[in-house]
Amino acid sequence: MIENKQWIYAERPTGRIGMEHYILNVENLDSASLKPGEVLVKAMYISVDPYMRIQQSSNNTWEKPHPLGVVQGAGMVGEVILSKSKKIKKGDFVNCYTGWQEYAMVPEGEARLLDPKIAPISTGLGILGMPARVAYFGLTDAGKIKKEDTVVVSGAAGAVGSTVVQIAKIKGCRVVGIAGSQEKMDYLVNELGVDAVINYKENRGLEEMTAALNKAAPNGIDIYYDNVGGVITDAVFNLINHKARILICGQISQYDHGLENPELGPRFLHKMLYTRATIQGILSRDYNNRMDEMIEEMGPWVKAGKLKYKETVVEGFENLPAALSGLFEGVNTGKMVVKV
Repeated sequence: MIENKQWIYAERPTGRIGMEHYILNVENLDSASLKPGEVLVKAMYISVDPYMRIQQSSNNTWEKPHPLGVVQGAGMVGEVILSKSKKIKKGDFVNCYTGWQEYAMVPEGEARLLDPKIAPISTGLGILGMPARVAYFGLTDAGKIKKEDTVVVSGAAGAVGSTVVQIAKIKGCRVVGIAGSQEKMDYLVNELGVDAVINYKENRGLEEMTAALNKAAPNGIDIYYDNVGGVITDAVFNLINHKARILICGQISQYDHGLENPELGPRFLHKMLYTRATIQGILSRDYNNRMDEMIEEMGPWVKAGKLKYKETVVEGFENLPAALSGLFEGVNTGKMVVKV
């Protein structure tokens, strides 16, 4: 028997997610019940992501609301400590979606093998994981990125945004990053090579943000990669070029209070008409079966140091709810993970 700690999602929040919405549960997991084709995985790092707050809405989103009374869904990376699989052996490292718990029995088809020779296994949750997938295919597939595009990225210092800005630079684009602190803006410019940065906390109004964007992107905007929504997105529509591509990956500015009753923004559709621009929502899960394609190009970038990454690592399984809440306070740079 293995003592398995779990965070159970117990109460649906109406505002900021917190410890009060979870219950810590301990169960006994019988390793002898492992079935043929399954592996027993011990979590080493567990993910916290903004999309979790979307799933906690009482409304249907891309799926039904996250049910109460079950383990909080999440990705994790861990070590296989017992295997009845012919494809995955004991001692292998894998990425799987098993939620906020310390151990899990996983069918071999739901566990992605990780190569620690490319990068530390924690990157399976970040620069070589789900956030990278939506960054990469969002730009290349939905965004149809091309050399010399002007690319604007909100939430540019986060897990997805910091990957987007680097891919865009590698592809030969002018890149504008939007973040909420001088430290993050310095990181974007000095380490990731972003061409211009904007502090959204200093440009909270529509006119101020439009002026800041106009200065940073004097030739207009070809691709807007939206992780935030709100006033930033409202302002972008004033500056989009002909056939611009607007990619909606997240709306984190709305998650605390706007999921049930969204804020009303400007009537911008006439601008879409004039420019013949497109708006497309993108989800990482849409590209689940193309992971190898992404790793083939991005893996060598990461290994060679051409594609950089930062991780905000929170120590301790007990801190998972607090870590999730911290995402909405902007405490992370790059991918936030909890080290078990």
